[in-house]
Amino acid sequence: MLRDHEDGLAIAPTNYTVKDAVRDWLAYGLAGLDPSTVDTVTLLSEKHVIPSLGARKLRDLSAEDVDRWLATKAKMLSTRTLQSLHSCLNRAVKRAMARDKVKRNVVELCSVPQGQAGRPSKALTFAQADAVLKGAEGTSMHAYIVVALLTGARTEELRALTWDHVFLKGRPEMDPPQPAHIAVWRSVRRSADTKTRKSRRTLALPTRCVDALWQQFEDQGWDRLAADDEWEEHGLVFSSAVGRPLDAANVRRAFRQALKDVDGIDAGEWTPRELRHSFVSLLSDRGVPLEEISRLVGHSGTAVTEEVYRKQIRPVIQTGAVVMDGIFGAQERRP
Repeated sequence: MLRDHEDGLAIAPTNYTVKDAVRDWLAYGLAGLDPSTVDTVTLLSEKHVIPSLGARKLRDLSAEDVDRWLATKAKMLSTRTLQSLHSCLNRAVKRAMARDKVKRNVVELCSVPQGQAGRPSKALTFAQADAVLKGAEGTSMHAYIVVALLTGARTEELRALTWDHVFLKGRPEMDPPQPAHIAVWRSVRRSADTKTRKSRRTLALPTRCVDALWQQFEDQGWDRLAADDEWEEHGLVFSSAVGRPLDAANVRRAFRQALKDVDGIDAGEWTPRELRHSFVSLLSDRGVPLEEISRLVGHSGTAVTEEVYRKQIRPVIQTGAVVMDGIFGAQERRP
């Protein structure tokens, strides 16, 4: 306390704990963040940080304490989760230090160890993708699955897609005329914008997508009539039976339900985001250049596409909608 006084620090209560610092950060340090981010860091803090380190007095917390805590967690958690835990504790202690609760932030001195291998992302083969498209016919998720697999749009982008950004007849009055397309300009993020600036893009639609979206438009009309006064009009392409926005859990549950009878597919082992992985792999397998794939999926560069999404590498040439028509076969378009 004398040293703190000499250093010009306020004398904080000697019983101020790591738990107090974390709870203060959760209460006042997350303003402006997306609600889903707040929920995630709150869960991590309440489940992993506070039970393990919460009772320790913040002034007594040492780098060795943090190292041991991270090493213990590394036996059961992925590296990415460990990085998130380190970030939560680091930000909480940094906030406490800025308010003279502690002299220095020992968390910044600690490195994140290697954790357990996370669940690897998968991509459908052509045979599996074809089976999924056929198996999903007649389900509420058919159009969603077709558009996700054949355009590579993110699930957060498709959940926010509205009919005023869907042009099933194209725009023949433009010079040059535009084919059928969707404008991927929104997402379900708090800002309603896409993940990055380059994620905002306009994608031509393969014929199979156009057919599926016409059917979706018709089916939604019947849903609107059935719901009557309960219908909530949000203009969404993909919505609940009463027009409400879908959340990630809704989509995942309906997606797995649609896949439950598809031969060769264990529905519980797949998630909607892996349709995007499959899109990248199918294009790559047909020889589409990496730079073109990155542009189609809205990446700012090729690094993420190559390291995370691409499962097969073959160097040749062609592009999005045209290639998908070639893979799955163009069907006769509706009038």
